[in-house]
Amino acid sequence: MTASPVRIAVTPPAFCKSDLLRDELTRSLPNAVFNEKDRYLTEPELIDFLQDAEGAIIGRDPINDGVLKSLPKLKIIAKYGVGLDNIDQQALNRHEVKFGWTAGVNSLSVAELTLGFMIGLCHNTFSRGFALKGNQWQKDGGFQLTGKTVGIIGCGHVGSEVIRLLAPFKCRILVRDIVDKSQFCQKHGATEASLNEVIEQSDILTLHVPLTSATVHLMNESVFRRMKPTAFLINTSRGEVVDQSALKMSLMKGVIAGAALDVFAPEPPTDVEFLALPNLMVTPHLGGNSLEAVASMGRSAIEHLKEFFF
Repeated sequence: MTASPVRIAVTPPAFCKSDLLRDELTRSLPNAVFNEKDRYLTEPELIDFLQDAEGAIIGRDPINDGVLKSLPKLKIIAKYGVGLDNIDQQALNRHEVKFGWTAGVNSLSVAELTLGFMIGLCHNTFSRGFALKGNQWQKDGGFQLTGKTVGIIGCGHVGSEVIRLLAPFKCRILVRDIVDKSQFCQKHGATEASLNEVIEQSDILTLHVPLTSATVHLMNESVFRRMKPTAFLINTSRGEVVDQSALKMSLMKGVIAGAALDVFAPEPPTDVEFLALPNLMVTPHLGGNSLEAVASMGRSAIEHLKEFFF
């Protein structure tokens, strides 16, 4: 064990609000401090909060050269969550700061929300439910998910889990990924397809890609026009993957039938008109935030710190 107490700083609001995770961390690393603001910190606040930390648990906070230059004591960052788009790993290497991360720790939670979106969109659960709250009795039950064509763009941990959850629905599943998924697809009755085939043939198109230069605005006006007019879009990956302005116009003009989003650019979203569209279902980045996912992501980050310091 280290000779003196190691100072750990924890920024993700969900971790900081969890009595379970706070207790598990402080049992091993008692000199831990927590972000009590119930929000992510601005960059100046982040630098100030991490100033004396040797280890940190980071969620969606931006970690870059500018931040790391101000933190000479920092030895390791443990990631709470799975997205890496906010972490400049080259900067970590330059500043000799270790990085702890485990892929897929919240994949089932995100996949379940995705499946919920699919069922809700198909059966008009969202649109007709909100209409009823406004005293409108619109008895239109939509259609069944069973037997429809579902396009999966990105077949990593979450996309693969979605495919497994879809098994009882006997859907035709089209998969597009940048790596060979032939063995997985063969095992689970899915079919690898080109991006154009997935876009043009899917009744439901769901996104499970990381945010990279190649995926920014992957879904844009041109893509929406190639989708079926009866199709639905689901995004539980990263907000920037979808051109939100183009999606807004596509939903307003009926270019596609509807969409469900758990992620936005920016977050929280500010376009009230967009959020109010009747054929759009929205949730506030809940996918990886179930009780079980919070515990899994938090314990993963704690383990990375323990492995480094003990």
